[in-house]
Amino acid sequence: MTCLPHPSRFLGERDVTAVEDMDRPDCEIGRLNRSYARFPLVNAVVSGWRGIYSSRIKPLLTTAGPTTVLDIGCGGGDVARSLARRATADGYRLEITAIDPDERAFHFANSAPPVQGVSYQRALSSELVTEGLKFDVVISNHVLHHLTSAELADFLHDSEQLCHRLALHNDLTRSRLAYALFWGGSWPLGIGSYIHGDGLTSIRRSYTAPELSAATPPAWMVEPSGLWHNLLVYRPGEVHDV
Repeated sequence: MTCLPHPSRFLGERDVTAVEDMDRPDCEIGRLNRSYARFPLVNAVVSGWRGIYSSRIKPLLTTAGPTTVLDIGCGGGDVARSLARRATADGYRLEITAIDPDERAFHFANSAPPVQGVSYQRALSSELVTEGLKFDVVISNHVLHHLTSAELADFLHDSEQLCHRLALHNDLTRSRLAYALFWGGSWPLGIGSYIHGDGLTSIRRSYTAPELSAATPPAWMVEPSGLWHNLLVYRPGEVHDV
């Protein structure tokens, strides 16, 4: 018999032992690909990249030349493609390198209709650091909650090394309201995919703003991003009071 958590304790702390089915090496490839295919809709509704682009990325853009972006842990690549299209519509050019170490994600992203300025690599951020690469902007979407404490430290260190102007890591924030609304609203997208179950697991694994602030170096600032997300922000050269 499975024991459910007491209501007063449910979501009271991160469930770091929960594993998303998409992360399992033996997950069903058809369901995985359907999940990737539906992420553009999910991210358009809940992730807030339209606002992040308008308020934080667009002010950095110039018609004098392209702005380089690194998308770490890009999954199916939909966020990179969306940002490139928005910039093009505004008369700017982004050159986005979207990386993911998972071969399945790389193959799905690389098979999508091409978008000007977007390229994909099967790679780790540490490999790009070793190559000495730099990008104007470094981003990620829904990556932080997947990482162990040691992996998070390495991930942020790599981001600092790779970032020339701005780093933005967008992730879910854990709350009972977010859990309830996602549970009620996402089940149609979960049919034949991993979106419903894994989305709920993601919320259980995610940080509250105070937890994320405590888990990250002082150079990184946690800022709200809509009702459902925290935005972890790094600007090279900025010093914050501890």
